[in-house]
Amino acid sequence: MLTAAVRDLHMSNPGEFETYVNTTASGLWESNPYVKEYRRQPGITKIDCHYPLIHQSNQKPFHFIHGYSRFLAEKLDVAVEPSAFRGDIYLSKQERSWYSQIRGITGNDAPYWIINAGGKFDYTIKWWSHHRFQEVVDHFRGRIQFVQIGEKGHNHPALTNVIDLRGKTDIRQLVRLVYHSQGILCPVTFAMHLAPAVPTKPGAPKNRPCVVVAGGREPVHWEAYPGHRYLHTQGALACCETGGCWKARTVPLGDGDIKDRKEHLCSRVTRDNLPQCMDMISSRDVIRAIESYFEGGLISFL
Repeated sequence: MLTAAVRDLHMSNPGEFETYVNTTASGLWESNPYVKEYRRQPGITKIDCHYPLIHQSNQKPFHFIHGYSRFLAEKLDVAVEPSAFRGDIYLSKQERSWYSQIRGITGNDAPYWIINAGGKFDYTIKWWSHHRFQEVVDHFRGRIQFVQIGEKGHNHPALTNVIDLRGKTDIRQLVRLVYHSQGILCPVTFAMHLAPAVPTKPGAPKNRPCVVVAGGREPVHWEAYPGHRYLHTQGALACCETGGCWKARTVPLGDGDIKDRKEHLCSRVTRDNLPQCMDMISSRDVIRAIESYFEGGLISFL
């Protein structure tokens, strides 16, 4: 989201600013034409960026992409208007010429889908059923090659009949993996934001197919992107009738985190320890969402 805000700061105010960025995700900024290599000099203003607009996301019709841009506009007292409905990630000419990490494994350039079937322990309410993810993979066996990703140390149980890259990609490698991918299946997480932010290859659809198992935690308008199948249950449950519940965990983990407190826990947990909003989304729902891209002729099976 910050990549979008920096782009839009410059698009709205051409030639007015020089920007230097220091984040934990430095791999997202490589080849970015709006960012300069930092050099110590007088007159630099440091801004710790936030997106306070999130606290009004249930009440106002804004997307996450407005969060940082609105913050920067206020801090710098300038107009910053979104110029594109996506983040802003670049690949160098050399990177685009490299063959994919999957070709290095399989020896061919067959299309593949990235699948994130887990999540972080801080927000377990965003996890879907591992068993249902496996049902989706099995349904498309021989027609879609899935590549499982997931950061080491987070909850990403192994799926079968996939190419396993869990813990084997840094941010830049993941960007290139997304670049070559045909589609993405995930919960509300990093991968869903990469799907529109990373350019598509020549000849590929302009919008990369992405199916998001979302439930009811975040407001739909705050997270969803055009062209994505964003599977939610808002409006079907009292706890997310008029927006996201913004809860953190499904059940306590006993790790001492404040997210174990009652006010941060889901109030509707099923026997499978899923939030009801996620339990209401079946593997068939996800399968149907993926199939729609193929039925529409946007992409083709193996």
